[in-house]
Amino acid sequence: MLEKTLGAHFAGRQYAKCSCSALLLSLIVPLFPLLLLGPSLAAGHVSSGSASSSLAPTPDPSLVLVNKCCEKFEIHVDNECQQVNETEFFQPMFTSYDGSQNRPVRFKFVIGIPNCGSLQMWPIYHYVGSSDKLILLDDGRLRHFTNAQDEEEEVNGIRTDYEEDIVGALEPLFHDYDHGLYCIDKATSSTGDEQVLFAKICLAHKEIKWNDSNFLLRKILNPIFHGISLIVLLVIAIIYFILPTLSRDLVGNIVTTIAVCLMVSQAADLVRIFTELTSHVSFIVADIILCFSLLAAFFWLNSFGYYIWKTFRSRNVFLRVTDGRKYCYYSAYAWGCTGTMAAMAVFAHFFLDAESYKQENLVGEQETIGLLGICIFFAPIACTILVNIFFFVTTRKLINRRTVYGRIAHKLKANFIMFSLMLLVMSISWLFLILTWLQLEGLLYAHIIMNALVAPLLLYICVLRQRHVTFLLKKTCCYNEPPSANDWGDELHYMNGNDY
Repeated sequence: MLEKTLGAHFAGRQYAKCSCSALLLSLIVPLFPLLLLGPSLAAGHVSSGSASSSLAPTPDPSLVLVNKCCEKFEIHVDNECQQVNETEFFQPMFTSYDGSQNRPVRFKFVIGIPNCGSLQMWPIYHYVGSSDKLILLDDGRLRHFTNAQDEEEEVNGIRTDYEEDIVGALEPLFHDYDHGLYCIDKATSSTGDEQVLFAKICLAHKEIKWNDSNFLLRKILNPIFHGISLIVLLVIAIIYFILPTLSRDLVGNIVTTIAVCLMVSQAADLVRIFTELTSHVSFIVADIILCFSLLAAFFWLNSFGYYIWKTFRSRNVFLRVTDGRKYCYYSAYAWGCTGTMAAMAVFAHFFLDAESYKQENLVGEQETIGLLGICIFFAPIACTILVNIFFFVTTRKLINRRTVYGRIAHKLKANFIMFSLMLLVMSISWLFLILTWLQLEGLLYAHIIMNALVAPLLLYICVLRQRHVTFLLKKTCCYNEPPSANDWGDELHYMNGNDY
């Protein structure tokens, strides 16, 4: 009886609620299809046409969806979407799979750049004479040709991804991109000089072939070698910088500077290995830093050779430990010549080099230093090598004429041997770098191996082979005795040590 009374009581109260709820449901239910279709319609406008074609039915199923980067009334002008006149609108031209062009196709633009997610977005430009070619197929897909030689070869091309080809494999010719993985548009400059096609594509993940020796050597071992070289060169620079008797010596300061220059060149070359970081790295800046630091290292080596040559030619060979003024003079020569030649090379690349030569050395869509700039960078290096050979030959003759050696002369002779070995190692490494321009796999592998040996060889030449340096390291590290900081220098402070 109590249950029936309570049930009747609550039923009366819920009747009013149900009437209100029914009214709200009658208003909300018709809006459910719009709420469900709203995100898909927005995604189709912003990112790609695949979502819009699957979730948002078009009025006419025969329409071909074309992903356009900018709005219908806009094109790419200086890498930005700008509104243009109707006569300059982008009008796509469709090509069938068998190669017939200008196919009559009813199409509809889907506006927005592709949503690549974890994939890398890659810009592509198609212009007269470029190695890239963009074609819209009659079903709305985008076909990207790479390194095609002629039309017949393009039509009968081979489908492939953007993997680096192993030795003996066929070159990649084209790849097709579905809706949502690309956008295409017309591009021009603000002056209107050049009309090109522009596209942004989503690159698929590359399949890493761990059994490919080419991939292992270029992308795995080469970066490891660069890292080891950086550590070894840093050790050389620290040893010659922290030991007072070496840091006050002109030769010690020159060796430290050369090691730092080679460290910078190794770091810049390490950046250039990973060509897939195009959207994050400026490769032309990396090239300029690499050439600048390498040129500076050879100018400092030239200063080292001149110092040895001049000291042996002078009658007074008294070697002062503190040589700050001479270091300033040599710094003005080395950095001044390096800065002047670098400025000339950069100016020649941007203002004198032909555009056709610049396009031959693209990494992705980025410029790298052209042939003219490289020649201006590397011609002084060849000249310094020839001058250093002259210093070596003439100094060697002066040493052979001597019959009596003092302690200072012994140290000068040790510095001369160190200079000769450094010249040999750095020159051979530079020659292997030059040979890589021939674009032969064997020469590239030889350069990688030689570049990996440079830093360990310099460690042996500058540290392990120098009994003077190892003696100071033992007294500092092993015997827990700080190095001498007096003004007498190593020659007089350790007169009876026989470590020179």
